[in-house]
Amino acid sequence: MSSIEPSDARAVPVVPPTRPARVAPGETLRSVALPGATLTVRSRPAARPGLPPALFVHGLGGSSQNWSQLMEALADDVDGEALDLPGFGYAPPPDDGDYSITAYARVVIRHLDASGRGPVHLFGNSMGGAVVTRVAAVRPDLVRTLTLVSPALPELRPQRSAVPTGLMAVPGLVSLFARMTRDWTPERRTREVLALCYGDPARVTPEGFALAVAEYERRLQLPYFWEVMGRSARGIVDAYTLGGQHSLWRQAERVLAPTLLVYGARDQLVSIRMARRASKAFRDSRLLTLLEAGHVAMMEDPDAVARAFRELLADTATTSERSAPPRG
Repeated sequence: MSSIEPSDARAVPVVPPTRPARVAPGETLRSVALPGATLTVRSRPAARPGLPPALFVHGLGGSSQNWSQLMEALADDVDGEALDLPGFGYAPPPDDGDYSITAYARVVIRHLDASGRGPVHLFGNSMGGAVVTRVAAVRPDLVRTLTLVSPALPELRPQRSAVPTGLMAVPGLVSLFARMTRDWTPERRTREVLALCYGDPARVTPEGFALAVAEYERRLQLPYFWEVMGRSARGIVDAYTLGGQHSLWRQAERVLAPTLLVYGARDQLVSIRMARRASKAFRDSRLLTLLEAGHVAMMEDPDAVARAFRELLADTATTSERSAPPRG
């Protein structure tokens, strides 16, 4: 797996999405062409001019929609954009078929370089947490603060409930699962996902469940859906095996940006036990533990995550003012 190199900044061409897209009120969606990949960028207009930029990166099987509630909650604080990584949401697969954490990090860096929005307040969930950790480690100039929601950092002893997701990385198992579940309805598939990702799936409203079902049904019709899931899961496992300077834990130690860590006590995919190790690894970190949340706290309790981020934002601004050279 290659290291990440700074990319040449380019103009960002904006073209309409290739398929009808679902957007929440107040959101817009656009496609961004980068060298070797196309992203879909979901944005919400800032409440007022001059707000600092923020970028949100989803996890395995997710999309930019995972951040809609948090972006709305933070509309008075940041100018937010959320990505569909290549192969997810409304974005097509990458040209080179590389679904590694390093490749995704490279795409995020290229987007930030090309858009000129950096440094940003950078957010990541699950796989996206691993991606943005790598971005913050190798390009500190692009990151103001880092917020990680259940980041997929290596665990020596993963929870038993996380093992089936890890097995998706085994060649052939995703195709086997697709065949074994071909008679499952989108409703059943959605319930299985919500039961795995939410601390309490009952918190999902009927409207939210219907939207999730429609989105799952749309994705199942994509010819590359299962391949992207399997190869991206393999990319996570491969990242876990890297040692030396490319180790995700080693890179976490290199992160300079003030970091907010968010863990759910009911998370079935990333153990709450990892919160303590992460707090030690990220040199300037604070921890928010949500007792009722699972793997996607920004969807389960966006208000709590927003409050914690605002505290980070305020403290960071205060620290910057104290460290600024005197005027006059």
